[in-house]
Amino acid sequence: MAHRVEQQSPHDPGPPAPDARASHESRALAVIPARWDSTRLVGKALADLAGVPMVVRVARRVALARRVDGVVVATDDSRIEAAVRDAGISVQRTSAHHRSGTDRVAEVARGHGASVILNVQGDEPLVDPETIDALVAAMDDPAVDVATVAAPLVGDPQDPATVKVVLDRRGFALYFSREPIPTGGPFLHHQGLYVFRRDALSRFTSLPPTPLEEAERLEQLRLLEHGLAVRVVRVSHSPPSVDTPEDLEQVRRLLARL
Repeated sequence: MAHRVEQQSPHDPGPPAPDARASHESRALAVIPARWDSTRLVGKALADLAGVPMVVRVARRVALARRVDGVVVATDDSRIEAAVRDAGISVQRTSAHHRSGTDRVAEVARGHGASVILNVQGDEPLVDPETIDALVAAMDDPAVDVATVAAPLVGDPQDPATVKVVLDRRGFALYFSREPIPTGGPFLHHQGLYVFRRDALSRFTSLPPTPLEEAERLEQLRLLEHGLAVRVVRVSHSPPSVDTPEDLEQVRRLLARL
């Protein structure tokens, strides 16, 4: 992990000091969609992690990334809005009728001038700022419409909750699946971080769900079915996200050891 990240205590991750920005690099507005009524862990956005609400911890981790110029939490819930605002982090109330977090991100993006928009899930409290920088750096290539992240799979490839991805020889996504692809491995575990060009995000959220998307229950397949180029940035590991009470306790144990 980079020295800059190590300077920040994981137990009280405050916002970083501003630094110089290179004008030739791609830069991103980071948007963190957060809702209260999570299917398996209601209210998880405000779950306590070493005295810090989870979504606040996510925002502070994202703010450590050098290629992020701003961080906004997008929510339709007054409790989340109040907690984020109290922490000094930008927050925007969004519609309660969005189908997905990506639609919530697109609503925020429409009110900003950013040409590159980063979508970070609010249940990724251990997200690595270096991974975010690598993801945004992928947008330096004009051939890339969208970029996302994958790591070698640790665990059971048969688990449908673990999304797998296969790549072409240039590092672009060929397919995402809940099934164990490719046959026999090696398997890459897809991590739900995305960076979009502004026009790609607008196009994606204006399109209806596609057959493969509905079959796999994976919205990113809508991108591939419509021919958008999705670069996959490979990293060494995927930090745990929080989807269940058991995940929450795992992250609490990890933080207690740091």
